[in-house]
Amino acid sequence: MTDSQKYIIGLVFYPGMTSLDIVGPHQVFSALPGVELHRIWKTLDPITGDDGLVVVPDTTFANCPSLDVICVGGGLGQWAIVDDPDVLEFFRKQGKTAKFITSVCTGSEFLAKAGLLQGYRAATHWGMREQLMTHLGVEVGTERVVVDRNRITGGGVTAGIDFGLTIASILYGEETAKIVQLLLEYDPAPPFDTGSPEKAGPELVNKARLFVQEITSLELAQSVS
Repeated sequence: MTDSQKYIIGLVFYPGMTSLDIVGPHQVFSALPGVELHRIWKTLDPITGDDGLVVVPDTTFANCPSLDVICVGGGLGQWAIVDDPDVLEFFRKQGKTAKFITSVCTGSEFLAKAGLLQGYRAATHWGMREQLMTHLGVEVGTERVVVDRNRITGGGVTAGIDFGLTIASILYGEETAKIVQLLLEYDPAPPFDTGSPEKAGPELVNKARLFVQEITSLELAQSVS
């Protein structure tokens, strides 16, 4: 690996995020030579993800440096902040100078609402494809990772590792990305071949949608109680 080039990478964390969306890429980026990683939110208060994992940010919107790569994931709590003007303004500000503007899963909605996906193709979680296309006017790809110039977006949750390795290859070259993949022993062999709606079939997809609706309704009820 070479450490001749340094990059500043910022990962936006927020309450109710899906931890693996960001933890996967974070693990990849942390293995790269000379990367300066920032875990970003409005404050430095601990953040609880939608799976209960607690993360402590180390950088705020106010003191965040200019980033080479900005990244955000999705989550069940996304609805509560996706239209937050402070959040969207942070993306717009960083988007003016960042070399790469990126997201994983439904984090693409943040980028779209900040005006950063106009004229670009993007990946997102399969459950968000219609929303991103119909309501936000984004051309959606079904690949695990979509690279459209300096917009790099990953599909749902576990695609974050593929996404991270793709960025590693772009920043440091294919050999370095391959070494990181080997160090992580990223050699997927899932027990079931139902990881996409195309493979799962309509019956299982409908059951999955109902499952998510039930969880979201429960989260909403708890948040207002």
